[in-house]
Amino acid sequence: MALFSSSTQEIPADARKVPAHIAIIMDGNGRWAKKRLMPRVYGHKKGVETLREVIRTCDELGVRFVTVFAFSSENWRRPPDEVTFLMGLFLQALQHEVGKMQRNNIRLKIIGNRTHFAPELVRLIEEAEVSTAGNTGLTLTVAADYGGRWDVLNAMQQLLASGDFDAESITEQDLAPHLAMAYAPEPDLFIRTGGEQRISNFLIWQLAYTELYFTDLAWPDFDRSALLDALDWYQGRERRFGRISEQLPPGQERSAD
Repeated sequence: MALFSSSTQEIPADARKVPAHIAIIMDGNGRWAKKRLMPRVYGHKKGVETLREVIRTCDELGVRFVTVFAFSSENWRRPPDEVTFLMGLFLQALQHEVGKMQRNNIRLKIIGNRTHFAPELVRLIEEAEVSTAGNTGLTLTVAADYGGRWDVLNAMQQLLASGDFDAESITEQDLAPHLAMAYAPEPDLFIRTGGEQRISNFLIWQLAYTELYFTDLAWPDFDRSALLDALDWYQGRERRFGRISEQLPPGQERSAD
C-alpha cells in the first residue's frame, strides 16, 4: 500500500503551511559557468554547494521531503565528456556526503533506472540508502537516470507482473505503490531555476496538483534568500484541488494584497 494519499482522490488536510515536499529541477549550471567564461562542469560543482545550502534551509524550516532532478533519462544525449563528469560528480558526492547526512539525520533515496550505471556507482547508491535508512529527519531524494514516463511505465509493468488484473479494474490505488516515490507525499511545491518553464518529464504523475514556481536565477545563484522568496510565493497561493475559493477553510484563501 502507498503511504500517502493522492491529491486527485483526497484533499490534503493543510495546504498553507511550509510545504511538506519540495521538488526541484536544478537548471542553469552550465549557462552560469559559461557566463563566467568557465567550463560547464564548474557550474555543476557550484550547484552541489547550492544544494547543500538549500537542504540545510529546508531542514531548518521543517520541510520533510526534498526531491531533486540530478540527471534525466534524456541527459544521456549531452556531450560524452559532460556525462562522464556528471557521473563522476555523483560518485564523489556519494563518497563524501553520506557521512554528513548521517550526522544530520537525513535519509537518502535514489530513484531512476540504475541499469546504465557502472557497478561501483550502483554499489555506492545501495550502501548509501541502507546506511541512512534509519534516519528520521528530512528525506533527500535524488532522481538520476529518471524520467516520469519511465516511472509510470515501470510501475504498470510491476503491477501487471504482481497478479491478474482486468484492465477496467485497475485504479490509482493499485498503481501508486509501484511508483518510484510511493514512500513520499506528492510535492506541494515545484521549483525550476534557470529560466525555463516546463517540467521536462520530471514526476509527471506526482505533480498533478503541485504549485509550479519558475525563476530566472541559475541554480548556483539560488541561495537561502531565493528559496525563502519561493516559499513566500507558495504561501500566497490558493490550493483549491478542484474546489472554489468559497469552499476553502478559513485562512487558506488567497490574501487580498
